[in-house]
Amino acid sequence: MEKPVVIITGGSQGIGAATALLAAQQGYNICFSYHSQATSAQHIAAQINALGAQVIYVKADVSLEADVLNLFEQVDQHFGRLDALVNNAGILRKNLVIDADVKYLEKLFGVNVIGSVVCAREAIKRMAISRGGKGGAIVNVSSIASRIGSPFEYVDYAATKGAIDTFTIGLAREVIDEGIRVNAVRPGIIQTDIHAKGGEPGRVERIAPIVPMKRAGTPEEVARAILWLLSADASYTTGHLLDVGGGR
Repeated sequence: MEKPVVIITGGSQGIGAATALLAAQQGYNICFSYHSQATSAQHIAAQINALGAQVIYVKADVSLEADVLNLFEQVDQHFGRLDALVNNAGILRKNLVIDADVKYLEKLFGVNVIGSVVCAREAIKRMAISRGGKGGAIVNVSSIASRIGSPFEYVDYAATKGAIDTFTIGLAREVIDEGIRVNAVRPGIIQTDIHAKGGEPGRVERIAPIVPMKRAGTPEEVARAILWLLSADASYTTGHLLDVGGGR
C-alpha cells in the first residue's frame, strides 16, 4: 500500500522538525520546506530516511508565491500525490506596536498568513474530490497568542495568528464537501529557537512559571496533536482550534 504524503512548511527545526519525524514514524512520506537552515534540513532528512520513509526537502520562502508553487510541484514530481498539509512556517520579532515597521509587517503577514493561504490553495487543488483528489487534511499552526494578544511582546504576531484562526474555521466549512478537513493547533510557550530569533533567548524561562503546568511544552507534544488532527482518529473533527498550552 502506498504511503500517504504530507507537506510540512518550516520543517528543518522546532515544531516542524518534530512533526516531520513523528509523521515518518506513523507511516507518511514527507516533503518539508526550509528557509535558510540547510544543514538542519539535511540532518532531519537523514533521520527521516533512517525511519524508512521517503523524504524531499525544498528551500522555500512561503511569502513568495513562486517558491510555494515550486514546493508543490516538487511533491507532484517525486510522489504524485498529496494527502496532508501542515502550515507551520512562521516568523516573529519582539517589538511594540508604537515601533511597528511596515516592511517588517508586510513580511510577517506574508509568511504567517499569506503563505498559509497560498499553501492551502495549492493543497486543495490536489486533494479536492471535485478535481480528482481523494480528500485530505490540513493543520494550521496558530498560537495561543491569538487568544491572549501578547501585549508588550508580539501583538503583530498575535494578529497574524488571529487571522489563521479565522481562516481555519472558514476554510473548514468551505472545503468540507471536497473531503478535506481543516484544523489548527495553538501552541503556548514551547521550547524552540523561535524566541531567540525573535529577540528574547530567555523567554521560555521567563514565561514558564506563569503557565498552569509550570513548564514549557516540547515540540514533540505539539507534533502529537498535529498528527492526531491529520489522522483518521480525528475523522469527525474539522474547524477546530486545539490549544496545546499547558492550561494557559
